[in-house]
Amino acid sequence: MSGMESPQYALVAYVRNPVGIFVEELRREIHPEHAHLAAHVTVLPPRPLSGSEDEALAVVSRMAASQAPFEIGMGEVESFVPSTPTIFIRVARAAYRMRELHDAMNVGVLAFDEPWPYMPHMTIAKLDCTPDVEQLIETARQRWHEYKGSRQVPIDNLAFVRGAGHTWFDIARFSLNGDKVPR
Repeated sequence: MSGMESPQYALVAYVRNPVGIFVEELRREIHPEHAHLAAHVTVLPPRPLSGSEDEALAVVSRMAASQAPFEIGMGEVESFVPSTPTIFIRVARAAYRMRELHDAMNVGVLAFDEPWPYMPHMTIAKLDCTPDVEQLIETARQRWHEYKGSRQVPIDNLAFVRGAGHTWFDIARFSLNGDKVPR
C-alpha cells in the first residue's frame, strides 16, 4: 500500500458530563499529545466499511432509532497491556447494554470481525510504547480514586467518525431515540 492508509470508521458515544471532563483533564496530564481527543465510550472500534459512508449512515440511523438511551457506571482504571499500551476506565455497571449496542450496530456495511473481544471502556491514554505504562496507570488510578463526582455516564448519543491513528472527524451524530443530532 502506498503512504495513504484507507480511512477507518468508528461509532462512539461522547461523554460530556463530569466523568468526561475528568478523563480529558487526566489525559492532558499524562498524555498531552492526545489532549485533543474528546472523552468517549467506543461502540464500534475502528474498522473499514464494506460499503459506502451513506450506506453506513443509513444503518446507524435505523439502528439508533431502535435503541433507548441508558446509563452506565464506570469502574476501575485498567490497561490492555501487553496487547496494547492503552490505559482506560472499565465500564462496570450496565456493560451488557454496551455489548448489546455494539452487537446491534455491528451489522451490514459496519460488520467487522474485530481482532479482540469487545470490552466496554473509556480510554484515558493510548500510548505509543509500553515502558511508561505502569507508572502512568498508577497516576491514573490515584487520580480516579481522588475523583469524588458521580461515576454514571448517560449513553444517549452516537457519533459516526472517520479517521486514522489519533485524528478523527465527526461525520454525523444521532441520538438513541433516532433523531439526527446537529454537528
